[in-house]
Amino acid sequence: MGQCPGCKEWNSMVEEKVHTGSGGNRSANRNARGTGSVRPSSLSEVSIQEEMRMLTHMAELDRVLGGGIVPGSLTLVGGDPGIGKSTLLLQVCRHMAADGRKVLYISGEESLRQIKIRANRLGSFTDNLLLLCETSLEIVEDTIRNVMPDITIIDSIQTMYHEEISAAPGSVSQVRESTNVLLQLAKGLNVSIFIVGHVTKEGTVAGPRVLEHMVDTVLYFEGDRHASYRILRGVKNRFGSTNEIGVFEMKEEGLIEVKNPSEFMLNGKPEGASGSIVSCSMEGTRPILLEIQALVCHSNFGIPRRQAIGTDFNRVNLLMAVLEKRLGVQMSDCDAYVNLAGGMRILEPAIDLGIAMAIVSSFKNRVIDDKTITFGEIGLSGEVRGVSMAQQRVSEAAKLGFTTCILPEACKSQIKAVEGIKLIGVKTVQDAIDLI
Repeated sequence: MGQCPGCKEWNSMVEEKVHTGSGGNRSANRNARGTGSVRPSSLSEVSIQEEMRMLTHMAELDRVLGGGIVPGSLTLVGGDPGIGKSTLLLQVCRHMAADGRKVLYISGEESLRQIKIRANRLGSFTDNLLLLCETSLEIVEDTIRNVMPDITIIDSIQTMYHEEISAAPGSVSQVRESTNVLLQLAKGLNVSIFIVGHVTKEGTVAGPRVLEHMVDTVLYFEGDRHASYRILRGVKNRFGSTNEIGVFEMKEEGLIEVKNPSEFMLNGKPEGASGSIVSCSMEGTRPILLEIQALVCHSNFGIPRRQAIGTDFNRVNLLMAVLEKRLGVQMSDCDAYVNLAGGMRILEPAIDLGIAMAIVSSFKNRVIDDKTITFGEIGLSGEVRGVSMAQQRVSEAAKLGFTTCILPEACKSQIKAVEGIKLIGVKTVQDAIDLI
């Protein structure tokens, strides 16, 4: 039919094949199949077989993925423009191709020459890496079926388009349909597919929220593109933990793994400066030591200014209110700035005690010993509450040469003695401030 009888538009009718069943209603079909053909299984009947994983030979990435790439998985990698998503995945392609696995890199944003220039910077590649510059989803699907690679990279999902959908590439319908097709390919052909997704200014992957629900794993590449470090964080993982992070450093030859993030974050810490203390935060199973800096000075305006970089702004205001109410530290006429050095963003309450001690240290201009580390959560009554995994935090501090650890009294009794570090338990924030 050339013209739609409803809206009178020309060439708007699309042929759609309708698959009819064997006829009858559901009850008739169910009786024809037999009642015993489909039945639910008990939990004890389900066998668990550990899936074989493919190692990327990048320990930081393998940790975030839960031990490697699961065959037939669909992984979404999001991040700001220029953060290094394409570089990271091209490095993965290099390592996997060197292992003898067939890798297909499909780019909808760059030409073959641009990919070649970046690849030369990263090192030598084998012939197991195949490149394709294409945005048509039909051609991409046919190529994957013909080549049958072990791993496929789609860079990016916003550039792919389905010819049967009239919407522009990157629209909600195009992204949803493209992801659905790739999902069917991954599960049907047992091909591991990585898709790159652009993020909005709010930091979420552009497109429908259902995109994150459809994939097996969602990884976010974080960090300031003008800084040297990058953090790979898993926010969804059906095959592993979602609390792990990987730390990388961007160099001329590509992304280099940071084996010891704590030492990297504390590099350049000033000595003998007030308003500075080291605290410990847990990212999954990994303890990370970072420097907390605070600057408190008298304000020249009627309303004092507050600013927090790397942590929750409202949490800093809450801690300052506790200090004023419970300790009598009057900072109502002072500007206060809190910064987590190194650019990390930490929201764990375990750094509360470090923030409070840094603020008071700057306010009273008293220097905290450089070999002192602290952690603990502060309540509204001024009490210091215990935190999880205290043993790992103390062991990491001792490994990096710290000699004193100020921690909640509730955690002190649970920690086995660690050689070379003195443990000081505190019950209230007043006890901690008295130690400065």
